[in-house]
Amino acid sequence: MPTRTRAPRRRGNLAPIAFVAPFLLLFLLTFAAPIAYAVYQSVMDVERTGPLGLGSSRTVFVALSNYSEALSDHAFLRSIGRVLLFAAVQVPVMVALAAGLALLLDTASARGVRFFRAAYFLPYGVPGVIASILWGFLYVPGVSPLVDGMRHLGVSVDLLGGDTVLWSIANIVTWEFAGYNVLVLVAQLRTIPTELYEAARIDGASAWMTVRHVKLPLLRPALVLTTVFTIIGTLQLFAEPLVLKPVSSSIDSAYTPNLSAYNEAFTNDNYHLAAAEAVLLALAAFVLSFGFLRLVNKRGGDA
Repeated sequence: MPTRTRAPRRRGNLAPIAFVAPFLLLFLLTFAAPIAYAVYQSVMDVERTGPLGLGSSRTVFVALSNYSEALSDHAFLRSIGRVLLFAAVQVPVMVALAAGLALLLDTASARGVRFFRAAYFLPYGVPGVIASILWGFLYVPGVSPLVDGMRHLGVSVDLLGGDTVLWSIANIVTWEFAGYNVLVLVAQLRTIPTELYEAARIDGASAWMTVRHVKLPLLRPALVLTTVFTIIGTLQLFAEPLVLKPVSSSIDSAYTPNLSAYNEAFTNDNYHLAAAEAVLLALAAFVLSFGFLRLVNKRGGDA
Protein backbone atom coordinates (compact mmCIF):
# COMPACT_ATOMS: atom_id res chain seq x y z
CA MET A 1 0.00 0.00 0.00
CA PRO A 2 1.23 3.53 -0.72
CA THR A 3 2.54 5.40 2.28
CA ARG A 4 0.72 8.53 3.39
CA THR A 5 2.59 11.78 3.54
CA ARG A 6 2.23 14.01 6.61
CA ALA A 7 3.28 17.22 4.94
CA PRO A 8 -0.27 18.56 4.44
CA ARG A 9 -1.03 17.93 8.11
CA ARG A 10 2.08 19.85 9.15
CA ARG A 11 1.14 22.75 6.93
CA GLY A 12 -2.33 22.69 8.45
CA ASN A 13 -0.86 22.82 11.95
CA LEU A 14 1.26 25.82 11.01
CA ALA A 15 -1.65 27.76 9.51
CA PRO A 16 -3.12 28.95 12.87
CA ILE A 17 0.33 30.04 14.02
CA ALA A 18 0.78 32.06 10.83
CA PHE A 19 -2.51 33.87 11.44
CA VAL A 20 -1.74 34.56 15.11
CA ALA A 21 1.91 35.53 14.58
CA PRO A 22 1.29 39.18 13.53
CA PHE A 23 -0.83 39.78 16.63
CA LEU A 24 1.72 38.10 18.88
CA LEU A 25 4.52 40.17 17.36
CA LEU A 26 2.64 43.44 17.88
CA PHE A 27 1.65 42.33 21.39
CA LEU A 28 5.26 41.64 22.30
CA LEU A 29 6.57 44.87 20.79
CA THR A 30 3.89 47.28 22.03
CA PHE A 31 2.74 45.69 25.29
CA ALA A 32 4.95 43.00 26.79
CA ALA A 33 8.31 44.59 25.91
CA PRO A 34 7.47 48.07 27.34
CA ILE A 35 6.20 46.48 30.58
CA ALA A 36 9.33 44.34 30.89
CA TYR A 37 11.53 47.38 30.22
CA ALA A 38 9.67 49.43 32.83
CA VAL A 39 10.16 46.67 35.41
CA TYR A 40 13.84 46.52 34.47
CA GLN A 41 14.24 50.29 34.85
CA SER A 42 12.47 50.21 38.22
CA VAL A 43 15.13 47.94 39.77
CA MET A 44 18.08 49.94 38.43
CA ASP A 45 19.54 53.30 39.38
CA VAL A 46 22.33 55.65 38.36
CA GLU A 47 25.41 55.70 40.56
CA ARG A 48 27.62 58.76 40.21
CA THR A 49 31.22 59.16 41.32
CA GLY A 50 33.52 62.07 41.93
CA PRO A 51 33.05 65.24 44.00
CA LEU A 52 29.40 66.35 44.21
CA GLY A 53 28.52 63.50 41.86
CA LEU A 54 30.08 65.25 38.88
CA GLY A 55 32.25 62.32 37.87
CA SER A 56 31.38 59.35 35.77
CA SER A 57 28.12 57.50 36.19
CA ARG A 58 26.98 53.93 35.77
CA THR A 59 23.73 52.04 36.04
CA VAL A 60 23.59 49.60 38.94
CA PHE A 61 21.09 47.08 40.25
CA VAL A 62 19.32 48.37 43.39
CA ALA A 63 16.60 45.72 43.80
CA LEU A 64 13.51 47.28 45.43
CA SER A 65 15.10 50.53 46.57
CA ASN A 66 13.12 52.61 44.09
CA TYR A 67 9.88 51.00 45.25
CA SER A 68 10.80 51.71 48.86
CA GLU A 69 11.55 55.34 47.99
CA ALA A 70 8.26 55.70 46.13
CA LEU A 71 6.23 54.21 48.98
CA SER A 72 7.98 56.43 51.52
CA ASP A 73 7.12 59.57 49.53
CA HIS A 74 4.10 61.15 51.26
CA ALA A 75 3.14 63.12 48.15
CA PHE A 76 2.99 59.93 46.07
CA LEU A 77 0.99 58.13 48.75
CA ARG A 78 -1.46 61.03 48.89
CA SER A 79 -1.83 60.86 45.11
CA ILE A 80 -2.72 57.17 45.37
CA GLY A 81 -5.30 57.90 48.05
CA ARG A 82 -6.69 60.71 45.90
CA VAL A 83 -7.25 58.54 42.83
CA LEU A 84 -8.76 55.78 44.99
CA LEU A 85 -11.25 58.31 46.36
CA PHE A 86 -11.82 59.52 42.82
CA ALA A 87 -12.47 55.96 41.64
CA ALA A 88 -14.81 55.21 44.56
CA VAL A 89 -17.09 58.02 43.41
CA GLN A 90 -16.39 58.14 39.67
CA VAL A 91 -16.85 54.45 38.85
CA PRO A 92 -20.39 54.07 40.28
CA VAL A 93 -21.49 57.42 38.83
CA MET A 94 -20.07 56.64 35.39
CA VAL A 95 -21.55 53.14 35.18
CA ALA A 96 -24.94 54.17 36.57
CA LEU A 97 -25.19 57.15 34.22
CA ALA A 98 -24.15 55.09 31.19
CA ALA A 99 -26.60 52.31 32.09
CA GLY A 100 -29.44 54.80 32.56
CA LEU A 101 -28.79 56.51 29.24
CA ALA A 102 -28.44 53.17 27.46
CA LEU A 103 -31.78 51.97 28.83
CA LEU A 104 -33.40 55.24 27.78
CA LEU A 105 -32.00 54.86 24.27
CA ASP A 106 -33.23 51.29 24.12
CA THR A 107 -36.78 52.32 24.97
CA ALA A 108 -36.85 55.56 22.97
CA SER A 109 -38.55 55.98 19.61
CA ALA A 110 -36.54 55.00 16.54
CA ARG A 111 -36.59 58.58 15.26
CA GLY A 112 -34.55 60.05 18.10
CA VAL A 113 -32.21 57.17 18.92
CA ARG A 114 -29.58 57.91 16.25
CA PHE A 115 -29.35 61.59 17.16
CA PHE A 116 -28.95 61.00 20.90
CA ARG A 117 -26.56 58.11 20.34
CA ALA A 118 -24.33 60.36 18.26
CA ALA A 119 -24.70 63.21 20.76
CA TYR A 120 -23.65 61.00 23.66
CA PHE A 121 -20.69 59.58 21.75
CA LEU A 122 -19.46 62.90 20.35
CA PRO A 123 -17.50 63.97 23.48
CA TYR A 124 -15.51 60.72 23.28
CA GLY A 125 -14.13 61.91 19.94
CA VAL A 126 -12.71 65.03 21.59
CA PRO A 127 -9.12 64.46 22.84
CA GLY A 128 -8.73 64.63 26.60
CA VAL A 129 -6.41 67.65 26.41
CA ILE A 130 -8.88 69.63 24.29
CA ALA A 131 -11.77 68.65 26.57
CA SER A 132 -9.82 69.79 29.62
CA ILE A 133 -9.03 73.14 27.97
CA LEU A 134 -12.69 73.66 27.06
CA TRP A 135 -13.90 72.85 30.55
CA GLY A 136 -11.05 74.88 32.05
CA PHE A 137 -12.57 78.02 30.53
CA LEU A 138 -15.85 77.07 32.20
CA TYR A 139 -14.13 76.74 35.58
CA VAL A 140 -11.96 79.89 35.68
CA PRO A 141 -13.65 82.79 37.55
CA GLY A 142 -14.12 85.91 35.43
CA VAL A 143 -14.17 83.84 32.25
CA SER A 144 -16.68 81.13 33.06
CA PRO A 145 -20.37 81.87 32.39
CA LEU A 146 -21.18 79.09 34.87
CA VAL A 147 -19.31 80.72 37.74
CA ASP A 148 -20.66 84.17 36.86
CA GLY A 149 -24.21 82.82 36.61
CA MET A 150 -23.99 81.12 40.01
CA ARG A 151 -22.54 84.29 41.49
CA HIS A 152 -25.54 86.28 40.26
CA LEU A 153 -27.76 83.72 41.97
CA GLY A 154 -25.90 84.27 45.22
CA VAL A 155 -23.88 81.03 45.03
CA SER A 156 -20.14 81.50 45.39
CA VAL A 157 -18.10 78.43 44.45
CA ASP A 158 -14.51 77.96 43.39
CA LEU A 159 -14.54 75.07 40.91
CA LEU A 160 -10.74 74.96 40.96
CA GLY A 161 -10.33 75.08 44.73
CA GLY A 162 -8.81 72.38 46.86
CA ASP A 163 -12.17 70.91 47.91
CA THR A 164 -13.79 70.95 44.48
CA VAL A 165 -11.14 70.56 41.77
CA LEU A 166 -11.13 66.76 42.01
CA TRP A 167 -14.86 66.67 41.31
CA SER A 168 -14.47 69.24 38.54
CA ILE A 169 -12.04 66.77 36.97
CA ALA A 170 -14.58 63.99 37.54
CA ASN A 171 -17.12 66.03 35.59
CA ILE A 172 -14.71 66.28 32.64
CA VAL A 173 -14.00 62.53 32.71
CA THR A 174 -17.71 61.71 32.87
CA TRP A 175 -18.42 64.04 29.96
CA GLU A 176 -15.66 62.40 27.92
CA PHE A 177 -16.28 58.71 28.46
CA ALA A 178 -19.93 58.22 29.38
CA GLY A 179 -20.92 58.13 25.71
CA TYR A 180 -18.44 55.35 24.94
CA ASN A 181 -19.84 53.22 27.75
CA VAL A 182 -23.37 53.97 26.56
CA LEU A 183 -22.59 52.52 23.13
CA VAL A 184 -21.11 49.37 24.69
CA LEU A 185 -24.24 48.88 26.78
CA VAL A 186 -26.59 49.66 23.89
CA ALA A 187 -24.80 47.06 21.75
CA GLN A 188 -25.38 44.49 24.48
CA LEU A 189 -29.06 45.46 24.75
CA ARG A 190 -29.49 44.96 21.00
CA THR A 191 -28.48 41.31 21.38
CA ILE A 192 -31.38 40.52 23.74
CA PRO A 193 -34.07 38.55 21.86
CA THR A 194 -37.32 40.46 21.47
CA GLU A 195 -39.19 37.27 22.40
CA LEU A 196 -38.16 37.83 26.01
CA TYR A 197 -39.80 41.26 26.00
CA GLU A 198 -42.94 39.82 24.48
CA ALA A 199 -43.06 37.04 27.07
CA ALA A 200 -42.65 39.56 29.88
CA ARG A 201 -45.42 41.71 28.41
CA ILE A 202 -47.76 38.71 28.17
CA ASP A 203 -47.01 37.85 31.80
CA GLY A 204 -48.10 41.35 32.78
CA ALA A 205 -44.68 42.77 33.61
CA SER A 206 -44.45 46.55 33.74
CA ALA A 207 -41.69 48.53 32.04
CA TRP A 208 -39.71 48.72 35.28
CA MET A 209 -40.10 44.99 35.94
CA THR A 210 -38.88 44.27 32.41
CA VAL A 211 -35.82 46.41 33.01
CA ARG A 212 -35.12 44.84 36.39
CA HIS A 213 -35.75 41.18 35.59
CA VAL A 214 -34.91 40.97 31.88
CA LYS A 215 -32.64 43.79 30.69
CA LEU A 216 -30.33 44.29 33.68
CA PRO A 217 -29.51 40.57 34.19
CA LEU A 218 -28.72 40.16 30.49
CA LEU A 219 -26.79 43.45 30.52
CA ARG A 220 -24.46 42.14 33.21
CA PRO A 221 -21.48 41.18 30.94
CA ALA A 222 -21.38 44.65 29.41
CA LEU A 223 -21.75 46.29 32.83
CA VAL A 224 -18.80 44.27 34.11
CA LEU A 225 -16.72 45.24 31.07
CA THR A 226 -17.45 48.96 31.36
CA THR A 227 -16.80 48.87 35.10
CA VAL A 228 -13.37 47.31 34.60
CA PHE A 229 -12.52 49.84 31.89
CA THR A 230 -13.64 52.68 34.18
CA ILE A 231 -11.57 51.40 37.11
CA ILE A 232 -8.44 51.23 34.96
CA GLY A 233 -9.15 54.63 33.39
CA THR A 234 -9.67 56.44 36.69
CA LEU A 235 -6.39 55.13 38.11
CA GLN A 236 -4.61 56.43 35.00
CA LEU A 237 -5.87 59.98 35.51
CA PHE A 238 -3.31 62.29 33.89
CA ALA A 239 -4.32 64.64 31.06
CA GLU A 240 -7.08 66.50 32.91
CA PRO A 241 -5.06 67.52 36.02
CA LEU A 242 -2.02 68.27 33.85
CA VAL A 243 -4.00 70.74 31.73
CA LEU A 244 -5.79 72.32 34.71
CA LYS A 245 -2.58 72.62 36.76
CA PRO A 246 -1.64 76.12 35.46
CA VAL A 247 -5.05 77.54 36.45
CA SER A 248 -5.43 75.77 39.80
CA SER A 249 -3.03 76.16 42.68
CA SER A 250 -4.57 73.06 44.28
CA ILE A 251 -3.03 70.77 41.64
CA ASP A 252 0.64 70.07 42.27
CA SER A 253 3.18 68.01 40.36
CA ALA A 254 2.21 64.86 42.32
CA TYR A 255 -1.56 65.29 42.25
CA THR A 256 -2.05 61.82 40.71
CA PRO A 257 0.34 58.85 40.48
CA ASN A 258 0.68 59.27 36.72
CA LEU A 259 1.44 62.97 37.15
CA SER A 260 4.00 62.14 39.81
CA ALA A 261 5.74 59.62 37.55
CA TYR A 262 5.70 62.10 34.68
CA ASN A 263 7.26 64.77 36.91
CA GLU A 264 9.96 62.42 38.20
CA ALA A 265 10.89 61.35 34.67
CA PHE A 266 10.81 64.61 32.74
CA THR A 267 11.37 67.26 35.43
CA ASN A 268 13.62 65.57 37.98
CA ASP A 269 15.29 63.32 35.38
CA ASN A 270 14.76 60.30 37.65
CA TYR A 271 13.52 57.70 35.20
CA HIS A 272 14.10 54.77 37.53
CA LEU A 273 11.91 56.16 40.31
CA ALA A 274 9.30 57.09 37.70
CA ALA A 275 9.35 53.50 36.42
CA ALA A 276 8.83 52.19 39.95
CA GLU A 277 5.84 54.49 40.45
CA ALA A 278 4.39 53.43 37.10
CA VAL A 279 4.77 49.74 37.99
CA LEU A 280 3.09 50.31 41.36
CA LEU A 281 0.20 52.02 39.61
CA ALA A 282 -0.10 49.15 37.15
CA LEU A 283 -0.15 46.67 40.02
CA ALA A 284 -2.89 48.67 41.75
CA ALA A 285 -4.99 48.66 38.58
CA PHE A 286 -4.40 44.92 38.19
CA VAL A 287 -5.40 44.14 41.77
CA LEU A 288 -8.53 46.28 41.71
CA SER A 289 -9.68 45.07 38.29
CA PHE A 290 -9.19 41.39 38.96
CA GLY A 291 -10.51 41.79 42.49
CA PHE A 292 -13.69 43.23 41.06
CA LEU A 293 -13.91 40.43 38.47
CA ARG A 294 -13.40 37.81 41.16
CA LEU A 295 -16.11 39.38 43.30
CA VAL A 296 -18.54 39.51 40.38
CA ASN A 297 -17.82 35.92 39.35
CA LYS A 298 -18.22 34.73 42.92
CA ARG A 299 -21.59 36.42 43.25
CA GLY A 300 -22.63 35.06 39.85
CA GLY A 301 -21.65 31.56 40.97
CA ASP A 302 -23.60 31.92 44.21
CA ALA A 303 -26.64 33.09 42.27
